[in-house]
Amino acid sequence: MSKSIAHSIADLSDRFFYRANIRLKLFYAMLALIVALILAINGASHYIFNRDFLGYLNEQAQQRMEDMVPRLEQAYREHGSWDFIRGQPRTWFELMKPAIVEHNGVTTTVGPPMTASDLTGAALRFSLLDANRKLVIGYPSVGPDARLRPLLEDDTIIGWVAQTPFETVIGAIDLRFQQRQFAAQIVIAVVAVMLAAFMVVRISGVLTRPLTRVARATHRLAGGDYATRVEVESGDEVGRLAHDFNQLAMTLERNEKLRREFMADVSHELRTPLGILNGQLEALEDGVMQPDAQTIRSLKSEVEHLNKLVGDLYDLSLADAGALTYRKADIDLAPLLRDSVQVYADRLAQRGMTLVAELPQTMPVHADGARLQQLFNNLFENSLRYTDAGGRLELHCRLEQQCWRLYVDDSEPGVPGEVMARLFERFFRVETSRNRATGGAGLGLAICRRIVEAHQGKITASASPLGGLRVTVELPAGFAPAREQA
Repeated sequence: MSKSIAHSIADLSDRFFYRANIRLKLFYAMLALIVALILAINGASHYIFNRDFLGYLNEQAQQRMEDMVPRLEQAYREHGSWDFIRGQPRTWFELMKPAIVEHNGVTTTVGPPMTASDLTGAALRFSLLDANRKLVIGYPSVGPDARLRPLLEDDTIIGWVAQTPFETVIGAIDLRFQQRQFAAQIVIAVVAVMLAAFMVVRISGVLTRPLTRVARATHRLAGGDYATRVEVESGDEVGRLAHDFNQLAMTLERNEKLRREFMADVSHELRTPLGILNGQLEALEDGVMQPDAQTIRSLKSEVEHLNKLVGDLYDLSLADAGALTYRKADIDLAPLLRDSVQVYADRLAQRGMTLVAELPQTMPVHADGARLQQLFNNLFENSLRYTDAGGRLELHCRLEQQCWRLYVDDSEPGVPGEVMARLFERFFRVETSRNRATGGAGLGLAICRRIVEAHQGKITASASPLGGLRVTVELPAGFAPAREQA
């Protein structure tokens, strides 16, 4: 039974709060706060009224009881017992009145001023007890919580005065006061709820309008409208949310643009060698071309070009996915560079280009030798393709701050400064004289960047002193520290 009630309460909470919109949630929260404040104020008022005020009344009654003691003791001495007062309420009330004293020959009634305890009937709660604490006259219901004051005659107890304390105030005036307090609290509660509703409408409007715009923009963005933007109107959390949304939208728009360009470039780069192969095969089939050595070399060249393009795309896809394998070891980088220089020296000489290389004797690094060989070959291939015949290619390397810095400089033509940062993007080729028919697919430098970054290095492009392009490669120097033996 208790579980079903708990489930019912949970369902109601889920329906009225968690499923509610922001405006209702704010209203519920402020309403709960107002109710809690009203209950706290009411409880505090009740506590103060029943504790502090009643305590004050009881203290006043205690003081009045102390004033009665001398008069009762005097009356006992005059009569010798309490029989004179038994069943005599008039006498009892006369004794509770202020004492009669003489002032300048005039007899007047002077005593303690009238107190709040008198107004609430505190005198009606006094009792007179004999020495054995038997009731003589007064308030009959003397309980264990009554305050007792002994009456003495020559240090002998002759009786007691008992004052039964107030536990509650039940007078008509007090009830009206409580009713007025309750009515005032009801009015305050109604006004507070109306004020809460007004504030919720105002605050929720300020909060929900930008959130609604972000939500609508999110739906459009999810539908493929990457040009969607949200106006940023404030610097608070909602404004930062709108700013972050705009950043996300711009990133998605840029990625979608790159994806489309990538697909177009891939299809273009694949179509060209495939078209050449298809045309040459059809010519062979129709007898227009003869299957001689030259034709075979041409077909083989296109197949190699196509195979290299597919291989580069495969390497890039693995690098993007973090799956491109690297077998790093402690190696000497100098022999690798000399091998690449030797391989490309003859090809550069065929175009009348001069190759100058200045390398240290040893260049210790912790790296994948095969991947670095691929890096250097791509850099030399890039210079070979885009440098004018009769130009110059220089390779310099030096150690700077525990880092090997390689400079690959070629001669004209140069690269505009505004596109330097894009040289390492896939399929990017400069729309100047460096974009030749003999140029590649624009993947070589993109692969170079992936290889260098995998070795915790850095690759940048800048203008070369020779008039062409300078590519700077930075690689950490030294061997990996030896692992401690267990």
